[in-house]
Amino acid sequence: MAEKIRQPRKLSRKKIRRVQIGFNVVAQIVLLLFLAVMVNSIAFKHYKRWDFSRDQKYALSDKTERFLKTLKGKVRITIFFSPNTPIAADVQNLLTEYQYAGNGKIDIEHIDPERNLSRAKELFDKYKVVSDESLLVLDYEGRNKTVKASEMADIDQSGMAFGEGPRVAAFKGEQAITSAMMDLVEGKKKTLGYVLGHKEPPLSDNSTISVLKTFIETENIKLQELNLFDVDAIPAEMKVIMIVGPQYDFSDREMKLLRDFWNKQGRILLLLDPSARTPRLDGFLNELGVKVNDDRLMVFLRTGIQELALTRDVQAHFLGDSPITKRLADANALFFGGTSSLTLEPDRVRAANLRIEPLIQAEKGYFAETDYNTEDQAKLQSDAKRNGNTRLTIGAAVEKGGSADERVQVNSSRLVAVSNATFVQDNAVTQDQQALDFVSGSVNWLLSREQLIGIAPKIPKPLTFSVNEEALRNLRWIVLVFMPLIPAVIGTVIWWQRRV
Repeated sequence: MAEKIRQPRKLSRKKIRRVQIGFNVVAQIVLLLFLAVMVNSIAFKHYKRWDFSRDQKYALSDKTERFLKTLKGKVRITIFFSPNTPIAADVQNLLTEYQYAGNGKIDIEHIDPERNLSRAKELFDKYKVVSDESLLVLDYEGRNKTVKASEMADIDQSGMAFGEGPRVAAFKGEQAITSAMMDLVEGKKKTLGYVLGHKEPPLSDNSTISVLKTFIETENIKLQELNLFDVDAIPAEMKVIMIVGPQYDFSDREMKLLRDFWNKQGRILLLLDPSARTPRLDGFLNELGVKVNDDRLMVFLRTGIQELALTRDVQAHFLGDSPITKRLADANALFFGGTSSLTLEPDRVRAANLRIEPLIQAEKGYFAETDYNTEDQAKLQSDAKRNGNTRLTIGAAVEKGGSADERVQVNSSRLVAVSNATFVQDNAVTQDQQALDFVSGSVNWLLSREQLIGIAPKIPKPLTFSVNEEALRNLRWIVLVFMPLIPAVIGTVIWWQRRV
């Protein structure tokens, strides 16, 4: 009788344990599913992208990322690209990066005009699009702007005669899209007065500063010629004026206009040519605590065991203490031609509420030669040994009435001066991207657009290999002998093991 009572108890205990095990399994499955859903949800909303490609073709520049963070409203981008457009995939991938960096402030709609004719016609009528070319339409708070495919790439069609398709020589999608966004967000373009009348480089398409002009205009800035002989005062819409390499000095009347502009919280970018005699312009800088010295920077470079060569091209670096150059800290740039030194005297002008900051300094080894027309090599070498350890400044910023705290916005007069005007010419900026970065930082600081100061989009460079005769010989041995030998050895070893 006792055995019959124990048996049902054992069976009931087994049933309870099975129920417990089943419940635990179900609970574990539910918990795992819950964790999987949570992880995927968090990963979908909070994720990070990295670009490990060699040329980082789609990686956005620091400037674009900071600009996207300043967006207050949403930007809607409609893509009207046919699949056979050479840059269709590039544009799609680039806009994916914009969407990620925009943090929910950029909406993208892709329309194939050849397949979705009704939707394409609806939006073409809405945005007044009349071009048959592939393009983007950007819409921000009721304002819209188009960016054509031809503006986003340089297409090389030289191979068409040989039966080859068009080739993308340079992809400029980021410059074009960011510039269009800035146009929409800021509304009216900022006007920058370009001073003429003293044999400065013109603003024509074949000018020596055509690259600089194009680069500045992509930042929602309009360059407008300004001849001080023709005006009674610098126009009010010109908050910034730019003076590049004047070959003749300013007249007394022009200097009065310049001083009046400065005293009314004007902004000036001044690039001087040391070979030109401009005593009135130099005197104006001296009043602000920046003395332009009558000298030339030089350095002796060793070209052999006992051979030295004298060069006047200045290798300089940017200082990171200023908001203009903080993104270029310790980056180097080459200043071609003649460059003079600047002596900064902040103590002398501190009472006038003027703050002076050095921006660019020559690398160690350069010396400032006052007798720069001499051909006496012994004298030059003696001066180099005596003055080669002095840090020489060639660029500086001056601010009157501003605040040392970047977070405090105070109306002020601002000036950037560099004792070299050739570093922004086309033959220089095509070799040295830092020159454009510096001008961009200077112009945006003068316009009080500190959030847009940054490094310009990178210029892609082709991957090249230089193989000498010895390396080519070694490569031949690797390809013809060692690469076939390795699988032969492995196969022989396997055959021998199976045979044994």
